[in-house]
Amino acid sequence: MDYKKVLIIEDDAEICQLLEIHLSDVGCEITKESSGDEGYKRARAESFDLIILDLMLPGMDGIEICQKLRAKDIFTPILMLTARSEEIDKVLGLEVGADDYMVKPFSVREFLARVKAIFRRTGFSEMQDAGQKQNQFLFRGLSIDIEKRKVLIREKQKVELSPKEFDLLVIMASNPGRSYTRSQLLNLIWGYDFAGYEHTVNSHINRLRAKIEPDMSNPTYILTSWGVGYKFNEEIQEK
Repeated sequence: MDYKKVLIIEDDAEICQLLEIHLSDVGCEITKESSGDEGYKRARAESFDLIILDLMLPGMDGIEICQKLRAKDIFTPILMLTARSEEIDKVLGLEVGADDYMVKPFSVREFLARVKAIFRRTGFSEMQDAGQKQNQFLFRGLSIDIEKRKVLIREKQKVELSPKEFDLLVIMASNPGRSYTRSQLLNLIWGYDFAGYEHTVNSHINRLRAKIEPDMSNPTYILTSWGVGYKFNEEIQEK
């Protein structure tokens, strides 16, 4: 794993120390904050490769931190931790922009596997390993640069996308005309089976459409594949 900067926002000192030890062992530089308010300030002030975010914190809670960071167009990957196990917490964490979610107690091995998976997805190395060599896609009024993780609409207007929104766009734009079910997109983008949470895909697709589509009521790029899921319009790719 390459050198990575990780911010841990966690008020349990023992858990924080445990995470620091094991993340340091795999080449991460760790910054720690124990309150939600200070963690949010640090996340805004510095650049990190990953934020480990506890849900229940003194001051600002994890949900509010995640919401505010995404509203400020800060799309650093977030792994949310919580002692809760209710389904609504998991759904809410993903809906506000968390990239993954773990319920305490968890094994260190699983935690590190999730962290490494986030780093792989952020770098999109999994797609490259699968044989995706093209780094740029051009469509009518839309350009996607995978290496720079940059999206432009109407030739020059930059679009700020979250990591998940970008990955969804690239997956579909890489295979115009191919229909994906919501379950397939969950497995491809989130990296593990999240059966039953297909509405999370719908929410991300809706946000993505709101950012790139000229007309939400009549999409140009991301089309609904009736009875299946979604597909990217194959008729607008520039040769």
